Amino acid sequence: MSRIGKKPVIIPTGVIVTQDGQTVTVKGPKGELALTLHHHASMTQTTGEDGVVHCDISVMDGDREDRAIWGTMRALVAQMVEGVTVGYTKALELNGVGFKMSLQGTTLVMALGFSHEVRYELPKEVSAKIEANVLTMTSANAHVLGQAAAEIRALKKPEPYKGKGFRYTDEIIRRKAGKASKTSD
Repeated sequence: MSRIGKKPVIIPTGVIVTQDGQTVTVKGPKGELALTLHHHASMTQTTGEDGVVHCDISVMDGDREDRAIWGTMRALVAQMVEGVTVGYTKALELNGVGFKMSLQGTTLVMALGFSHEVRYELPKEVSAKIEANVLTMTSANAHVLGQAAAEIRALKKPEPYKGKGFRYTDEIIRRKAGKASKTSD
């Protein structure tokens, strides 16, 4: 039995969850998201004694594949509900002398020490703002947000000697001492 799969997803007020076949659509104040459930998974909505709406995810059989997908489907539906109510945020910090970034509409323009400037087109679901050397991106879709942040970070990963490059604000970069001075014996 899946411990995560057995937990119901609590639907807050202002959020509408609809199901059309295997497609689950979640609408809320931050946007609308859709997910196609695994063909062995199903979802039912119930109202508890306290008047709170719950979504319960279940699977057809108890075989290994179904048990494996049960918790995943429940987590994805819960992630969509959290995304349309609260939203998700990722922050990247750019360190390095001469490294700059600016927003031109939905395009992120960066000077990263290459012979040319690097341009990155943000996905339409992601909004961004720049304060000093920190890029803060927000979105209702956690998958699209995480993918965009990973692609930006991959443009100039932080190097271990001086720490130059993009890093997540909560990321800790292990620094190396560098070239040791030569001692005479």
